[in-house]
Amino acid sequence: MYTQQTLPEAGVQPSFGARLLREWQLIRRDGWMFSMVTWLPLLLCAVMWGIFSAGIARDLPIGVVDLDNSTLSRQLIRTYDASPVMSVASSYTQVNEGSRALKGGDVYAVLVIPPNLEKQTKLGESPTVTVWYNSQYILVGKLINSAVLQAQGTLNAQVETLKNMAMGSPVPVQALGKALSLRSQITPLYNSNSHYGQFLVAAAIPAIWQIAIVITMVMALSAESRSSTIQAWAGGQPLSALVAKLLPYLFLFALQGQIFFWFLYGVLDWPMHGHWGIILLAQVLMVLACQGVACLFYLLPLDATKAMSFAAGFTAPAFAFVGVTFPVTDMPAFAQWWRAMLPVSHYLDIQLHQVNHGQSWAEAMPQLAVLLVFMGLFIVAWLRLKTLAAVNRQPVVSEGKTVSEGGER
Repeated sequence: MYTQQTLPEAGVQPSFGARLLREWQLIRRDGWMFSMVTWLPLLLCAVMWGIFSAGIARDLPIGVVDLDNSTLSRQLIRTYDASPVMSVASSYTQVNEGSRALKGGDVYAVLVIPPNLEKQTKLGESPTVTVWYNSQYILVGKLINSAVLQAQGTLNAQVETLKNMAMGSPVPVQALGKALSLRSQITPLYNSNSHYGQFLVAAAIPAIWQIAIVITMVMALSAESRSSTIQAWAGGQPLSALVAKLLPYLFLFALQGQIFFWFLYGVLDWPMHGHWGIILLAQVLMVLACQGVACLFYLLPLDATKAMSFAAGFTAPAFAFVGVTFPVTDMPAFAQWWRAMLPVSHYLDIQLHQVNHGQSWAEAMPQLAVLLVFMGLFIVAWLRLKTLAAVNRQPVVSEGKTVSEGGER
């Protein structure tokens, strides 16, 4: 809902303070605008955190088709069930039953134990145990695959150790050493406990934040066309009008960014090795970059519907392109080009380097400079406003009607 704003009399240019006060009044009176700069983005981010608050996926249900029904097959099932990631939820007598359950989403994986598993193992042969899982669930599939390899490796080590002890290695440590001559230990450098909240939420929240900034600024600019015309709003001071329009939202959205970051790395105490000052500067530059994008989307066509469509199409796929869930180096050229146009991509580069690497100011300057490039969009916006204000009878399309200085047509 947009409220009608009082315009200055013809020929009278409002002061910068009056313009600024009028913008604060617009935010206070417009319900959608007030929601977008206060509680709505915070609520969306709280929901996102709630989804991934568990951090680590556990007890994913799997099915078992045991065609051997031997002591070894039952031991294998217990080994899989002992994994913190997997939980044996169902047993099937036929492979087709397990396949239908996997396709129907009842289980995330199906373990198929072949007949004669124990017999072949005792004869020194290498029976094949098959595990099916749905790799369309990228994160779940990765967890299942890792847990299966670990569980299978544990059972293989147990079997080999018992075999070595039976062949003359009375000391369990020696028998285990023969079974596992080389042991591997994987230690993550960052996110050591594999917390999916730190991996996904830290990137998803800035992506949502970018959408909120761009859409809100389009709404704020279109409010001027709804109340009068862009020419009347800009008047003879397009730069003053533009700065007064952007400044309140810059403050509010920068405050939101600090709240997000403080909650994740202050309240939740996620590891943070960098400088808060660099993060604050990067967030301010990101807000400005998003505002510049919104100005470009609205002031060029001067149509709120088209501007909203541009904003949605531009910002919605941001999470897929930022390089967190898929490496940037493996993206096609078009995806890398799209990523380069997104302010949030460059902000997340700074955030990740600060959180994980603790970069200094000198090391962060090249990435901050990339965000500064977006400031060129304000020059385009100012020139567009200057052109509109200079042409007295320039027709301006505003919500389905043509308005000129001489009146409506």
